[in-house]
Amino acid sequence: MKNLVIVESPTKAKAIKKMLGRNYKVLASVGHVRDLPKSTFGIDIENDFEPKYINIWGKGPLIKELKKEAKKADHVYLATDPDREGEAISWHLAYILDLDPEDKIRVEFNEITEETVKKQIKLPRKIDDDLVDAQQARRVLDRIVGYKISPLLWKKVKNGLSAGRVQSVVLKLICEREEDIEQFEPEESWTIEAELKKSRKKFLSTYMGRLKSGKIVKETFKTKEEAEKVYKEVNVKQLSVYNLNESKKNRAPFKPFTTSTMQQEGSRRLNFNTKKTMRVAQSLYEGVDIPGKKTVGLITYMRTDSTRISEGARLACRDYIKENYGNNYLGRTYKKENKKEGVQDAHECIRPTDVTRTPYQIKDSLTKDQFKLYELIWKRFVSSQMAPAQIQSMTALFNTKDHIFKSTGSRIAFQGFLEVYHYAKSKDEYLPALKEEDLVDVVSLECQQHFTQPPARYNEASLIKTLEDLQIGRPSTYASMVSTLLTRYYAVIEQKKIIPTELGMTVNDLLSNYFPDLVNVDFTAGMEKSLDEIAEGDLPWKQLVREIYGVLEKDLVKAEKEIEQVKIRDEETDIKCEKCGRNMVIKMGRYGKFLACPGFPECRNAKPLEEKVGVTCPKCKDGEVVVRRTKKGRVFYGCSNYPKCDFVSWHEPTSKKCPKCGDVMTKRVTRKGTRLQCNNRDCSYITK
Repeated sequence: MKNLVIVESPTKAKAIKKMLGRNYKVLASVGHVRDLPKSTFGIDIENDFEPKYINIWGKGPLIKELKKEAKKADHVYLATDPDREGEAISWHLAYILDLDPEDKIRVEFNEITEETVKKQIKLPRKIDDDLVDAQQARRVLDRIVGYKISPLLWKKVKNGLSAGRVQSVVLKLICEREEDIEQFEPEESWTIEAELKKSRKKFLSTYMGRLKSGKIVKETFKTKEEAEKVYKEVNVKQLSVYNLNESKKNRAPFKPFTTSTMQQEGSRRLNFNTKKTMRVAQSLYEGVDIPGKKTVGLITYMRTDSTRISEGARLACRDYIKENYGNNYLGRTYKKENKKEGVQDAHECIRPTDVTRTPYQIKDSLTKDQFKLYELIWKRFVSSQMAPAQIQSMTALFNTKDHIFKSTGSRIAFQGFLEVYHYAKSKDEYLPALKEEDLVDVVSLECQQHFTQPPARYNEASLIKTLEDLQIGRPSTYASMVSTLLTRYYAVIEQKKIIPTELGMTVNDLLSNYFPDLVNVDFTAGMEKSLDEIAEGDLPWKQLVREIYGVLEKDLVKAEKEIEQVKIRDEETDIKCEKCGRNMVIKMGRYGKFLACPGFPECRNAKPLEEKVGVTCPKCKDGEVVVRRTKKGRVFYGCSNYPKCDFVSWHEPTSKKCPKCGDVMTKRVTRKGTRLQCNNRDCSYITK
């Protein structure tokens, strides 16, 4: 008996072939085999939005091979990815191979391990029409929005622009945050900070307020004069301990990863962008060659919004914790949680397929990036089944002339899950041993000025968190959304922050004014709920498309009549064009800004725009350090004399020299502020 198994990825095909043996032939479809045409709209609106699918150009030889092998096989199994898109790919494969979707031909592998693959190949099912319809609805809606609104942008703004069903909402969020920052007006405030000392240990204390009738009345200072008035009253050499309060709190472990939380932590902890995180996770899921173990998938399917764990995996993890850390590190067995709104819960969480396969055992079989991500996933999963950490906290109040200062400190009394998931480790800063009425020395006392800060720009992690909270899009699409905004130059990333460009702001204004529903957060989130209803069989997919198209069609008619030609003015510079003498202007391209002659097309002169940072090149001493961008939009710094001088740095150089080795000092932006660090990797010199 010969069986044909079709998966999406050649890597996965190779791994599964070894597991199933010689009675199975495993081939890869390499993604979709049928789709809507690129050159035409591809949707028959008059025929109730019937999509016109065609075979993807260039896949003729592959489709021919699949048909040939399917005819020879006794059974054909479609084992594409276990999600809506994978279901749709199987549906298209069934059409091309002339298979009956009602037959049991669909197989799902949530993990690529021998046990799971051999078990699931014996449990085929029919193709789920509801999941296919949900994917069709998403694809058709995306095509309608993209192919109806994008030409309007080409006509009214410039060629090459695009609008998207979810992409436009993401752009709106980024632009609104930028507007909030621009309109922000900082408010001044002052605090009184004291540095105290007891038993040689120094610690900080902040002024709280006055003691009146045994109660503390908090005080805030809006001006320097208000703060200095109290400063004169509390400028003493010693404070007495007024009150002490100690408490012990539990810090619960984090849940195992979903796609969204994995992308966020990948950004925060590993400095991976979302696209890279998903690419590396895909390779871990599809399989890695391990000596003596053949090819094996290391993690479960990486596109999921559920934190659910199978009972077998949970028990195996708890056994591992007991054996390696002891019973006191084992967490409680929690009750099963109710499914949250907006969560599909089709798959488990992202976890290692075998918890006993530690990252360090297989480090030599992994690439550097694979090891980092697998270690993060493994630690997150194991720690989720561990006991809470216990944090011992102390709050101390100090008194002088009925003026109260407050200090807090904490230490880890029991590591619990922090023993494994050290990424979340708390600072261990405990106060010295104190007793009520003890005297502590005042080392220094000063008034400090503060200003309220504007809202922070989004980075990839915070943007993903916001999209998840608002239930916009799906975690599996977040990486492509951010990538599209950067490719279209609607936004750029500088120092990990996503900043909208002038082009992005212009497109957002136009879409917000003329397509308010398209960029409405609640409307888009509601559309996601409707897609979930289609997947569950509660809503016909064409009914949703009819409703959305009805709204969009009215907006299109209005926009076509009312939108005037939008011109994005180019910024003029004092740099003369070498060919015709005109002042060159700054234009925006795919890879950032560049200089061009305004006489185009008569004069086609163009050259890179050198954004100078005001520092002489530390290598050639002749050129200047300028800002450059990679093809992916990442900022780096190089010499203006390139290619004669090849100086480059990911961090902005300064004019200061390292007192230790003499190399240039560079700016490093951290969560705590900006610091200077030597550019020499072998030198660890750092200054605040």
